[in-house]
Amino acid sequence: MNDFFIVLMVGYVILLLLMLVSVLKGPTVFDRLNGLGVIGLNVIILLVVIGFISGRADMYIDIAITYSIIGFVGSVVIARYLYEEEVRRKK
Repeated sequence: MNDFFIVLMVGYVILLLLMLVSVLKGPTVFDRLNGLGVIGLNVIILLVVIGFISGRADMYIDIAITYSIIGFVGSVVIARYLYEEEVRRKK
Protein backbone atom coordinates (compact mmCIF):
# COMPACT_ATOMS: atom_id res chain seq x y z
CA MET A 1 0.00 0.00 0.00
CA ASN A 2 2.88 2.37 0.71
CA ASP A 3 4.16 1.80 -2.83
CA PHE A 4 0.86 3.11 -4.19
CA PHE A 5 1.12 6.25 -2.06
CA ILE A 6 4.73 6.83 -3.10
CA VAL A 7 3.82 6.52 -6.79
CA LEU A 8 0.90 8.88 -6.20
CA MET A 9 3.21 11.35 -4.47
CA VAL A 10 5.72 11.27 -7.34
CA GLY A 11 2.88 11.89 -9.80
CA TYR A 12 1.72 14.92 -7.86
CA VAL A 13 5.25 16.30 -7.67
CA ILE A 14 5.46 16.04 -11.47
CA LEU A 15 2.12 17.88 -11.73
CA LEU A 16 3.48 20.53 -9.36
CA LEU A 17 6.49 21.09 -11.60
CA LEU A 18 4.30 21.34 -14.71
CA MET A 19 2.07 23.90 -13.03
CA LEU A 20 5.12 25.84 -11.90
CA VAL A 21 6.11 26.19 -15.55
CA SER A 22 2.58 27.40 -16.27
CA VAL A 23 2.83 29.97 -13.48
CA LEU A 24 6.16 31.28 -14.71
CA LYS A 25 5.23 31.41 -18.41
CA GLY A 26 1.50 32.10 -18.24
CA PRO A 27 0.33 34.59 -20.85
CA THR A 28 -1.99 36.47 -18.47
CA VAL A 29 -2.21 37.17 -14.78
CA PHE A 30 -5.34 35.05 -14.51
CA ASP A 31 -3.55 32.01 -15.98
CA ARG A 32 -0.84 32.46 -13.38
CA LEU A 33 -3.39 32.74 -10.56
CA ASN A 34 -5.10 29.59 -11.80
CA GLY A 35 -1.73 27.83 -11.78
CA LEU A 36 -1.10 28.96 -8.22
CA GLY A 37 -4.48 27.60 -7.19
CA VAL A 38 -3.71 24.22 -8.71
CA ILE A 39 -0.29 24.18 -7.03
CA GLY A 40 -2.00 24.88 -3.70
CA LEU A 41 -4.42 22.02 -4.27
CA ASN A 42 -1.59 19.66 -5.16
CA VAL A 43 0.31 20.64 -2.00
CA ILE A 44 -2.79 19.89 0.08
CA ILE A 45 -3.13 16.46 -1.51
CA LEU A 46 0.60 15.81 -1.02
CA LEU A 47 0.27 16.65 2.67
CA VAL A 48 -2.56 14.15 3.08
CA VAL A 49 -0.61 11.46 1.19
CA ILE A 50 2.48 12.09 3.33
CA GLY A 51 0.27 11.76 6.40
CA PHE A 52 -0.98 8.35 5.24
CA ILE A 53 2.56 7.19 4.50
CA SER A 54 3.88 8.29 7.90
CA GLY A 55 0.87 6.96 9.80
CA ARG A 56 0.01 10.39 11.24
CA ALA A 57 -2.81 11.35 8.90
CA ASP A 58 -4.64 13.36 11.56
CA MET A 59 -1.78 15.80 12.03
CA TYR A 60 -1.16 16.27 8.32
CA ILE A 61 -4.86 16.73 7.59
CA ASP A 62 -4.96 19.56 10.12
CA ILE A 63 -1.97 21.17 8.41
CA ALA A 64 -3.63 20.70 4.99
CA ILE A 65 -6.86 22.35 6.19
CA THR A 66 -4.91 25.30 7.55
CA TYR A 67 -2.97 25.60 4.31
CA SER A 68 -6.18 25.53 2.29
CA ILE A 69 -7.73 28.30 4.39
CA ILE A 70 -4.63 30.45 3.97
CA GLY A 71 -4.65 29.76 0.22
CA PHE A 72 -8.32 30.71 -0.07
CA VAL A 73 -7.83 33.97 1.81
CA GLY A 74 -4.80 34.75 -0.35
CA SER A 75 -6.79 34.12 -3.52
CA VAL A 76 -9.58 36.40 -2.36
CA VAL A 77 -7.11 39.17 -1.49
CA ILE A 78 -5.36 38.91 -4.87
CA ALA A 79 -8.68 38.84 -6.74
CA ARG A 80 -9.87 41.91 -4.84
CA TYR A 81 -6.62 43.72 -5.63
CA LEU A 82 -6.89 42.89 -9.33
CA TYR A 83 -10.52 44.04 -9.38
CA GLU A 84 -9.64 47.36 -7.77
CA GLU A 85 -6.77 47.88 -10.23
CA GLU A 86 -9.11 47.31 -13.16
CA VAL A 87 -11.68 49.76 -11.74
CA ARG A 88 -8.93 52.37 -11.35
CA ARG A 89 -7.80 51.89 -14.96
CA LYS A 90 -11.34 52.45 -16.28
CA LYS A 91 -11.73 55.78 -14.47
